[in-house]
This record gives sequence, structure tokens and C-alpha cells, in this order.
Amino acid sequence: MFFNPEIFQITALSLQVSTLATGISLLIGLPLGTWLALGNFRGRSFLLSIVNTGMALPPVVVGLVVAMMLWRSGPLGDLRLIYTPMAIVIAQTIIAAPVVTGLTAAALEALDPRLSQQLLGLGASRLQMVWYLWREARLPLLAALMAGFGSVISEVGASMMVGGNIKGQTRVLTTAIVLETSKGEFETALALSALLLVLTYLINLALTRIQQRGQKR
Repeated sequence: MFFNPEIFQITALSLQVSTLATGISLLIGLPLGTWLALGNFRGRSFLLSIVNTGMALPPVVVGLVVAMMLWRSGPLGDLRLIYTPMAIVIAQTIIAAPVVTGLTAAALEALDPRLSQQLLGLGASRLQMVWYLWREARLPLLAALMAGFGSVISEVGASMMVGGNIKGQTRVLTTAIVLETSKGEFETALALSALLLVLTYLINLALTRIQQRGQKR
């Protein structure tokens, strides 16, 4: 089965969609989490509570909202993104972004609060200060990246709702497992599950080794 071209296509699409969604969530969550961690403004606690709630957002709820937005009669229906890989990317980004944002904020809040003032006192600009703080918190930030990727590579509800599990177009590993299980093909479902676990393990193993190298420095 592992030499089946269809399995290769499903696996490649799974990695492509989840990697893109994780990358976009990182571009959103890293600056947003930094702003929430370092900012001192009214409503900050409320926004942090919203982000923390979003970290436990049910994927099926995300799938429902995105499907309604992208449906032909929805506000974004003219884009014709429903039942496309991009629809899955959008849904997975919404799932992963709060995870990255919340863990980024927590990582920066764990640093010595006097560090940013010392950097500014030494003449560093705001951007230079933020860059240095990111370097100091690089290990928990990498953990945030792993958590964001893990939350989407294993997600099934939203992907099924907005992607439709279309063969050769939007079928990913998780939705393929659900399909094979519904057909009673438990051996195939178990094999796909094992493949998903191995891929997730290898990616997290690579990121963990990078994290450990940074810890030794």
C-alpha cells in the first residue's frame, strides 16, 4: 500500500497543507503573541483570555464557520474556495494560530521583565529588543511551533467539512483514515494511521533535535 501513488499524493497533500497552515499561523501568532506579552494596555487580559480560549477551539466549530463563510451563498463564496486545499489551509490556520499566539505570549512573559528595559537602556531599538527576546525564548518558541503543527496535522473535523475529502484533490491522511474506517477497511485505516504517526514523529524529532542543539549553546 505504501508504494501506491494515491497514498503518496495523500501524504504529500497532508504535509503541504499542514506545513503551510503552520507557517501562516507562525507569521500571525509570533508578532501577536509578542504584542500581548510586552504590551501594557487596557483590555490586554481580555485578549489573552480570548487567545487562551482559542487554543481549545473545537475543530468542527472552525470547520462549520469556515464552510459557512466559503459556501457559494456565503460572504466569500465568490472566491470559490470551498472544497479546495486552500479551504483546509484556512481552517487549519485558524486552529493553529491561537496555539502559537498563546504559547508565544507565555514564553515571553516567562523572561525576566527587566530584560527589555535593560536592552532599551543600552540603546537597542524596539525591533532589536524584540529580536533579542525571541532569541532568548527560542526554545519555548520552537515548542510553540511544534504544538501548532501537531494541532493541524492530526485534525480531521474541519478538513472534512471544508475540504470534502475529494479523491485526488482534498483527501488528506486523517480524512482518508475516516473514509477507510467507514468502509470497514480497518487494515488500510490502521496502515494510514501508522503512516501519520511516523510522519508526525519524524517531523517532531527533527524539531526536537534543533531545540536540544539550541539548549546546549
